Amino acid sequence: MSKKIFLLAGTEDGRKLAEFLVQRNFDVTASVVSDYGRKLLQNCADIKINDKPLNRNDLEKILLAGYFDCLVDASHPYAQNVSVNAIDAAKSAQIAYVRYERAQVAPNYEKIFNVDSYESAADKASELGKNIFLTTGSRNLKIFVDRLSDCNLTVRVLPTAEVIAQCEALGLSPKQIVAMQGPFSVALNVELFRQAAAEVIVTKNSGQIGGADTKLAAAEILNLPIVMINRPKIFYPNIATTFDDVLKFIG
Repeated sequence: MSKKIFLLAGTEDGRKLAEFLVQRNFDVTASVVSDYGRKLLQNCADIKINDKPLNRNDLEKILLAGYFDCLVDASHPYAQNVSVNAIDAAKSAQIAYVRYERAQVAPNYEKIFNVDSYESAADKASELGKNIFLTTGSRNLKIFVDRLSDCNLTVRVLPTAEVIAQCEALGLSPKQIVAMQGPFSVALNVELFRQAAAEVIVTKNSGQIGGADTKLAAAEILNLPIVMINRPKIFYPNIATTFDDVLKFIG
């Protein structure tokens, strides 16, 4: 009987990891939090999908009811609550836990300012310029809108109706919203930053698959300062940095 894996797969590499494990005859249930994520996973017929949001107790119940052998956490590097809940739920359910952690980029650029929170990012950005280009997604937009009311914001977000409605509810105008899905080349980033007359770029170290490398390269070409939000500091019981490492862990 193949091992049963519950995989938190809210990212592109998470979906690829789910396919990787299914191809190696694991019984995989992948959990996503958006309709878009569910539709992408449906392309692989052998992956079972959970598309209901799960708090810590919900996750533990699913792990126990499904008799899973392992929880593979391939959630976004900045989804701190998701990972903390996953670690706790796996421990309570007494099943193995492994974190798949994508590599960070290692920039060598003197105009990078590292911070540990979205609030600190907003404050630092306001010190560096007034035309601020946000590439941090839609989840924490309110923090920036509230703290940067005297600045000109341009936000790059996914082009979904839900996200656009969120931007509009925060008072952002169409001119301030760049609704596009990556990946973004260096040249496209340069052009978007130029069009917005950006003076500061705010981003996260989401790794190459998250486009951090091309954003950094574009900012350096334009000699723009970058406010980089560091990844949350979480103690992961087990970490794998490649798909093969995950495979070795779950056996």
